[in-house]
Amino acid sequence: MTTDIARELDQVTQYWTPRVVGRVNDQYVKVAKLLGELVWHSHADEDEMFLVVSGRLRIQLPDDQEVVLEPGQFHVVPKGVLHNPVADEEVHIVLIETVTTAHTGEVIVEGTVPIEQQLS
Repeated sequence: MTTDIARELDQVTQYWTPRVVGRVNDQYVKVAKLLGELVWHSHADEDEMFLVVSGRLRIQLPDDQEVVLEPGQFHVVPKGVLHNPVADEEVHIVLIETVTTAHTGEVIVEGTVPIEQQLS
């Protein structure tokens, strides 16, 4: 199966609403557009990979640490690590997450997107 990431991103109409565009074994491949910040959260049992397609993404980490990603760069947030993605400008990303990964971990906020919505 061939997927055009740019075309898939064109179909994303809401920020912070990942769309599943593929699956590799027990991992979903998702696309999303980001602007602003999501929420501090962690995933107890799953790593999460952020790959920046366009824009500049900051991932805030505990103890005032931060990872800054430019287009073509990715970062894996290890399971159990508290993090908060921040997009000061519009950012387009690819996420790779285990199929069991909840959007905002155990934290439920207004912007939390259930997997059923991400699959549609």
